[in-house]
Amino acid sequence: MSGHSKFANIKHKKEKNDAAKGKMFTLIGKEIAIAVKEGGPDPNNNSKLRDVIAKAKANNMPNDTIERGIKKASGEGGSVNYEAITYEGYGPGGTAIIVNTLTDNKNRTAANVKYAFTKGGGNVGTPGCVSYMFDKKGQIIIDREETDMDADELMMIALDAGAEDFSEEEDSFTILTGPDDLTAVREALEEANIPMLEAEVSMIPQTYVDLANEDDINQLNRILDLLDEDDDVQEVFHNWNE
Repeated sequence: MSGHSKFANIKHKKEKNDAAKGKMFTLIGKEIAIAVKEGGPDPNNNSKLRDVIAKAKANNMPNDTIERGIKKASGEGGSVNYEAITYEGYGPGGTAIIVNTLTDNKNRTAANVKYAFTKGGGNVGTPGCVSYMFDKKGQIIIDREETDMDADELMMIALDAGAEDFSEEEDSFTILTGPDDLTAVREALEEANIPMLEAEVSMIPQTYVDLANEDDINQLNRILDLLDEDDDVQEVFHNWNE
């Protein structure tokens, strides 16, 4: 992470999501459907579902909404089958972008993602064209203002639970784990009553790209805004040093 704080960007995203909470609940509902389909409806035996439930609660999704989503996803023929598809491509200034989607219509999603890239002066590439520039990691972000725990104590709890890295920023703590270790570390922090702003698997850029040209910045924001508006898009990762 080397001093690069994502917290301001995370807060920006959260504010946008608060203004459109229904969209966030729809996105999480799709993740619940996929998790139930892959591992069953019992979170005690489905770590992916436990992670999605934790994400839902972090976004203030009501418990009854979560339970309805699980029941709907586990009902025979009662739920829509979503397919996870990842797109990779390039934005202005050589920026790398990864787009994770969950869709019930591949043609629609592919067209929308391509449109977003094209409108922002970028282009969709082949699978693997930029993902090698990222590391797949579990990422936990903790707001400094939300915890009174000493940084060293917090770090030891995380490392003892299997975390790979712990870093301090001015406004937050960031914990990185292997993708398969995220659940164990998140649950250890929950047991210690440590509130988490985010706890999910992310694609962490190995290096960041600076954009000095205002047109490039505007174009990249155009791509990101269009992707954000697409209901099929679950997550977008990029290596722009905002």
